[in-house]
This record gives sequence, C-alpha cells and structure tokens, in this order.
Amino acid sequence: MAGWKKAGLSLLVVLAVLCAGLVTVGFGLKHRYESRVQREDILGRGAAPHDDRRWESGPLNLLLLGSDSRDGEPDQALYPGQRSDTIMLAHVNAARDAATVVSIPRDSYVEVPAAGEVWAGGPNKINAAFAFGGAALAAETVAKLTGLPLDGVLVANFAAVRKLVDAVEGINVCLPYTVTSSDTGVTWPAGCHDLDGKAADDLMRQRHGVPGGDFGRIHHQQLVVRALAERVTAMSLLTSPTRLDRVLTTAAESLVVDRDLNLTDLALALRKVKPDTVQFVTVPFSDANLQTPAGSSVRLDEVRAPALFTALREDRVAQWLTASPQTPPAN
Repeated sequence: MAGWKKAGLSLLVVLAVLCAGLVTVGFGLKHRYESRVQREDILGRGAAPHDDRRWESGPLNLLLLGSDSRDGEPDQALYPGQRSDTIMLAHVNAARDAATVVSIPRDSYVEVPAAGEVWAGGPNKINAAFAFGGAALAAETVAKLTGLPLDGVLVANFAAVRKLVDAVEGINVCLPYTVTSSDTGVTWPAGCHDLDGKAADDLMRQRHGVPGGDFGRIHHQQLVVRALAERVTAMSLLTSPTRLDRVLTTAAESLVVDRDLNLTDLALALRKVKPDTVQFVTVPFSDANLQTPAGSSVRLDEVRAPALFTALREDRVAQWLTASPQTPPAN
C-alpha cells in the first residue's frame, strides 16, 4: 500500500538548521531566507493567541508536521492528497537550554474536530485531520488531545529530509538492529552507516519487518533527526559560505510555517539548545492494533499519555522522562 511507503520527515532538524543559520549569518541577512519560507494561517482556530510572555520567558510548544504531499516530485500523480505522516511536538523548556521531541503515532485513535462538510467530527486516526482540514485541523486536533498551547506550527514536504541530508553531505546513523528495506531491498546491519539523502529517505519509511512496526519507523525518524542535528553542529558552516547558503536555502524552501510565527524570535529561543540536550519520547500507548471503523489504529494509554501531556504543560517533562525512560523497539 502506498501509505506505508511514505517517508517520515524530520521537521525538528529542518527547523533547527534554519534557526541556527539565522543566528550564524546575522539577522541582517535573515530576509534572504525568511522570504523563501511559505506562510499560511494555521493557528487561526482552536489554538491560543500569540503570548508575548511565553516567548520572552516561558516554555514553548511547536507542532512539527511532515506532509506526505508529493508536490513537485516525479511520482506525485500516483499519490494524490496528503496526510501528516509525521507528527511531532517540540517542547522547549523555560530555561531554553533543552528540548523534548514528542512523537505522536500517526494512527492514534483520537477525537478529530469537525471540518465543514468534509468531516462531521468524531474519533478517527490523528493523521486523517490533515487530509480533512490541512495543517490547521491537524493543529486543532493536537491542541485538543494534549491541552497544550501551540506557539507555532511548521510543515515540511515529502522531499525535505532527502534534500537536507544531501545539502549537509550525508549523515551517520547507528541502528540497534538490522533493517531491510521493503522498497529497495537494501539491508543495513546493526551498527553505524553513512547515508545520503536517498538512503535516509528509504530508511525512515520502513515499518514492515522492523521491531515495533510503525513504532520502529518512528524510532528511525528520531535517529535521523539526531544524526542530522549532530552533522550540522559538526560542520562548522561558517568556514564555507557557499555550503551554508545551500543548507539554509534548502531548509527555508522546505517549510510552511504559521503566518504569525516570528522566525527571528524562534531562532533566539532555540540558540542554546544543542543536540545533546534534546530528548525523544513517543506518546505511551496500550494497544497497537485497536480495531476501529477507521481500520487498525493505536490506542493511547489512558493513564500514561495524559500524564505526559500534563508534564509538558507544567514544564516538568525531564522528571517524567526519569520516571518513564524510553527504550527502542525490541528486536
């Protein structure tokens, strides 16, 4: 099925590369890159208004969506429409020196608000919200699920990660188990591998034959996120203005952001967050094969998931992670 072959997109890295680059080149040059970012009214409904106090001194919550739209891709006619293949919440703590990236399984069975005549509202897979009402409905759905105020939304298209990996001249990903691509037949034994954009794209779409199925795919996305962040940090982009420009241009052109999101403020808020201060967590679930009218879905844990959302709202997710350590899917 085509749906299982869609790549997850590492939005956090696209965001981090762009923001770090804006700080690096100086805000005098920021218009060159900000003008390449597409803007839409995403947080127009179902979300809290812009809160200057939170941007100045509070924790921030950014919704990162990976659209599986193939616009501009050679095979776009084969895959009409789009869903949010990757749904991540990036929580930046009030001290602005650490972040937690929360992956929400795309098949989570949740309440999806109404979307005009397209959808009357009710329970469905969370990634259907994007199909029914675009990024705006996806944001409304996540805000309703988590109770979190969303300070910004960023969406990247299907090709974003592949292009960005190539722009940074490849990444190194370490796998805890062997993965064989169901699309290309390529096998990556347990261990570390140098990947170009095409290989990273191939790895991140794998969910069949890997531990945890779709949760294994989420784990692969998180590994690529970290590898990209580490690569960007190690590159010393200032020594190569041409390469820096290529990376920033690729990141900017990969994004759709909320109309009111100030990228300068965001860059300043993230400037102290380093790869080793970023933690990853998947929303706890109790049933990965819940049978629903929408098909096989994921039931989020009725106790642990709300506890995580509460910890995020209260900016004490570090304590929650200590009590609930994350482990990769078992082989």
